[in-house]
This record gives sequence, C-alpha cells and structure tokens, in this order.
Amino acid sequence: MGRIVVVSTGGTIASRWQGAGYAAEAHGSDVLAAAALPEGVTTQVIDLFTLNSSRLTTAHQLTLLRTVHGVLADPDVDGVVVTHGTDTLEESAFLLDLHHHDPRPVVFTGAQQPLDTPDGDAAGNLHDALLTAATVRDLGVVVVFDRSVYAARGTVKTQTLAADAFGDPSGPPVGEVGFGRVRVRRRPERPAALGLPELDSSLPRVDMVMHHCDADALMLETAVEAGAQGVVLVATGAGNATPEVAEAVARATSRGVLVALTTRVAAGPVTPLYTGGGAVDLIAAGATPTGTLRAGQARIAVLAAAMASPEAAGRAEALRRILGAPALAPAGH
Repeated sequence: MGRIVVVSTGGTIASRWQGAGYAAEAHGSDVLAAAALPEGVTTQVIDLFTLNSSRLTTAHQLTLLRTVHGVLADPDVDGVVVTHGTDTLEESAFLLDLHHHDPRPVVFTGAQQPLDTPDGDAAGNLHDALLTAATVRDLGVVVVFDRSVYAARGTVKTQTLAADAFGDPSGPPVGEVGFGRVRVRRRPERPAALGLPELDSSLPRVDMVMHHCDADALMLETAVEAGAQGVVLVATGAGNATPEVAEAVARATSRGVLVALTTRVAAGPVTPLYTGGGAVDLIAAGATPTGTLRAGQARIAVLAAAMASPEAAGRAEALRRILGAPALAPAGH
C-alpha cells in the first residue's frame, strides 16, 4: 500500500526495565520488529530520540517538526508514523498539526505497556498506525491508539494506565481501525497551516498557571517577570478566576504577553458567562479563550503563536487564528 517512514522518539513503546523502573532505550528498529506490517507496506526507520516524553523540550519538538517536514519532501513517501511517549504525545502531535499542510498523514502512536511486555499494546498500536498512514489522506496529524483514530487537535491523554489512553473529551474520534481497514467517520476542521519557525529564532518561554481556591495573581505575575512571552491560565468552570487575576491578565497583555484562557474541567468549551473575575472579565482583559483545548495543547497554541511573528500584534493575531477566536474590535468599538 505504500512506503511509510517511522520516526522513533522513545517513550513507553521503546521502554525496558532498568532495575528500578522503566525507561526508553530501544531503537526504532526494535520497536518496529515487535509489530506485524500491514500487507503491502514497506518501512524506513529514523531514530530521532530515545527519551521518556516527560523529558522532551521545545527544541526536541521543533527537531521532530523539521524532521517530519524533511521526510515529506520526498514524494515517494506515502506517510509518516511517529512513535512517542504518551505523557506529552498530545502536545507534539498538535504542534505538528498546526504546521502540517500536506495531504499525506502524520500518525502518532505509542503504548501503555513497555516493549517487552507479553501481550502488550505496542504491536497492535504500531500496526494500526502503519495501516492508517498508508491509507488515509487529508486528515492532518492524527493519533492512533487502541483501534481509534483521533484528530490531533483536542485529543488528550485521559487514562494513566489503561489501554484506551487517549480521547477527545469534547468530541468523537475521526475513525477507527478494524478488520484490516481504517474507517473515517469525519474530517476535522483545521486552520491554515503555519510556516515553519525560523531556525535561528530564540525559543519563547510559555508557562501555565492553574486557578484554585485561595489562588492569587502571584504565579501569573512571577511567570511574566521570569520572561514568559505567553501564559496559559487554567481556570475553573467555564473559564473563571478572580478580579485580582483579571487585573494581572490586563497588566500582562498590556506588555505584549500572550494569555490563553482554558479550564481545568475535562470537557466543554471556555465560555464568557460570569463577571467578578470570570471569563467575561478575563477576556476583556486580553485573554484569548481556547475553546475546547486543554492546558497542554493551549500551551502549544501559545508557543506556536509566539514563534509565528516577532511583533506582539502579529503574535496575538496568530493565536486568535489558531484558536478560532474572533478578531479584536477596532479601537473605540
């Protein structure tokens, strides 16, 4: 069916016992050897990293982004599979999706059980990812796990240990794998792809701050003073905090700092319903609501926007485009 390039980055799918716990150590060829290839698929392996994904940095993710773009520059490649640790898979997948403009798929997968586990999930997930990469088109970047196919955008890790580790709490999967084929149920809506970040651009600091009972503005203000170009406010409910936090958001955005507003609630959109420090006031202070994106992917949206333009106004507009937020009203309106 096609030539698929497998980019190996480590994670549980490449992990073995180290005496006190598991850690990524297997090469991509070892990971690939654990799975049966779909009929007609040929593979090439690129060993990019061998890391537990909790250790990944923006520099690693940008290296992955550029590697995948380089792979897809070859017209003889039919698709890409990225094997990745589950801890931050949702972040890397979304970053690549924001910059992906090719009809050929990039498919992320991993495992909840280490490579050498008898009857583990690595082989099945990798087989399904290869099949998906060889057969689907125009879905962007997707996550294939436990026989489900999810759009990168909105998909998060929902289980720490169970095999059905991923899902979109606010929407259904785009398809499923079974009986040797991939059934596509819907096509995700995606904004226009961003250009690749400049190689020599400095990597922006983007922090996350969670609201809770007794929370004040200290952590948000500390992030700004530490040089953050963006902050994700993980609010309560439909996107609520306090008047003091709203004032801190206004001070931050007046300095050109991007502030994205998400919620610690598992499902549903950020919605401006409440004042008194709620989403109404936070958005008025300059925070951009993230819709149904949760914290990790909201941070990736801010990161991508911060890298998209050298100017504060350009970064703010890029963030609104990524998030599908309405444009700011002209002054005086």
